[in-house]
Amino acid sequence: MSLASSFLKVHQYYLTKAWKTLAFPTIKLTNLLSLFLKTSLALCTCFIISLFFYLSLSLYHHNYNYSPFQHPYHFIISHDPSTFENNNEPTNISHIVFGMGGSAKSWQDHRHYTEVWWQPNVTRGFMWLEQEPLVLAKETWPETLPPYKVSGVTSSFMYTNKVGLQFAIHLARILKETFQLGLENVRWFVMGDNDTVFFTENLVTVLAKYDHNEMYYIEDNSESVEQNVAQTYGMAFGGGGFAISYPLAEVLVKILDGCINRYAVLFGSDQKVHACMSEIGVQLTKEPGFHQTDGLLAANPIAPLVSLHHLHASEPLFRDTGRVESLKRFVSAYKMDPGRILQKSICYDPNRNWTFSVSWGYNVELYRSLETSIELQTTFKTFQTWRGYEDPFTFNTRPVIPDQCKRPVVFFLDQIEDGGLGEWTESSYKIYDNVLLEKSNCSLEVQYVNVTASYFRPELWKKAPRRQCCDIIKGTDEGSNVVEIVIRGCHQFESVTPP
Repeated sequence: MSLASSFLKVHQYYLTKAWKTLAFPTIKLTNLLSLFLKTSLALCTCFIISLFFYLSLSLYHHNYNYSPFQHPYHFIISHDPSTFENNNEPTNISHIVFGMGGSAKSWQDHRHYTEVWWQPNVTRGFMWLEQEPLVLAKETWPETLPPYKVSGVTSSFMYTNKVGLQFAIHLARILKETFQLGLENVRWFVMGDNDTVFFTENLVTVLAKYDHNEMYYIEDNSESVEQNVAQTYGMAFGGGGFAISYPLAEVLVKILDGCINRYAVLFGSDQKVHACMSEIGVQLTKEPGFHQTDGLLAANPIAPLVSLHHLHASEPLFRDTGRVESLKRFVSAYKMDPGRILQKSICYDPNRNWTFSVSWGYNVELYRSLETSIELQTTFKTFQTWRGYEDPFTFNTRPVIPDQCKRPVVFFLDQIEDGGLGEWTESSYKIYDNVLLEKSNCSLEVQYVNVTASYFRPELWKKAPRRQCCDIIKGTDEGSNVVEIVIRGCHQFESVTPP
């Protein structure tokens, strides 16, 4: 019986009794008053109960944002536990959980790439291995790495790709296994390989632009056309790292195992995840700071650097030391000023008709000629695809200049420090190939380039991206062995035009 019908029956009962009382005047007045009070009390009680139920239902619909015309996925998202805890707080590193995929056989060789960016008790996540790690008898798992977990057995899943490995299924399921841990206050899951280097402050800057209550699948294409053609241009490549918002992960984990079997012919884990995304109907949101390879250092886009990959298979970033030590030097510059790392500035020396191209935190290129900005933002093709082919890349390249004396003179980062008061940095870049220049009879008197720059404020990335400008303030005279450059924001109508 409904609340309304109950109310009517009670009302009818007492009205009937009242009518009978009035019809028989022999009933005492006290009985009539008693009957009136009972009727009023019943009516008030029914009204209060009705009001209580109305307010309760209204509050329920408000909290869950429910509508009979709403898509069922929205109802799932409304139960996201992370949305009920400090949901209006800006995204920070505590809202991100990393799922790193690795092999028990290779983690020891690749651990150093993770150690340079992982921050114990700050970053959250796990290193997922296919079996218990192979360690020495007295060795324990290093505290400098993410804690490890062993993935579930994947032998029951189908895998029919003729050139791939069943290991891809282990990598594909890392997202689901991480999600099922039930960690609190999670907004983003970030997947990557154990040789992927993340720049976490910039990662937070990028993810904070997006509403974590919506379904987002964020990364970028591979820089290799070969890889994109073989797989797809709409896929996030796992090695470069990709980010998935909590609501999307909540839907994805429900169909992931089925996708693994439905797309058994696909080669890689990231392909299988992308196939699931197509079934959900979510496309890739591209952010150019994620890098599948490390080819964009001196020509990085105007965007925060988020990740580098395959560093174990490429030449050291700095030629005077090994891979890991080079990376540590590079990361030290990044930690000094995260938003500015690899950002390019171009300025001219009109006295000698020279051009300086600064890729902050990495190198300075000196051209003994006046070069245009369109040329300088195009990287030299000093690398090949992952498989060693000469296929094109998704960005423009220019050939290496054969004449050693016409090539740019390269200065690599030597040291960096705070310039004082926490307002600017002072970095020094040392000439790299002076011996080769002397052998070619085109040596240069300049040995160092010092660069001063104010700290790059993260909020600048919320504005329309623009390359910053620079000035040469010292070393324009003949015979100077040190050039001083200051990087600054460009003026309103300023352009980088050769003199």
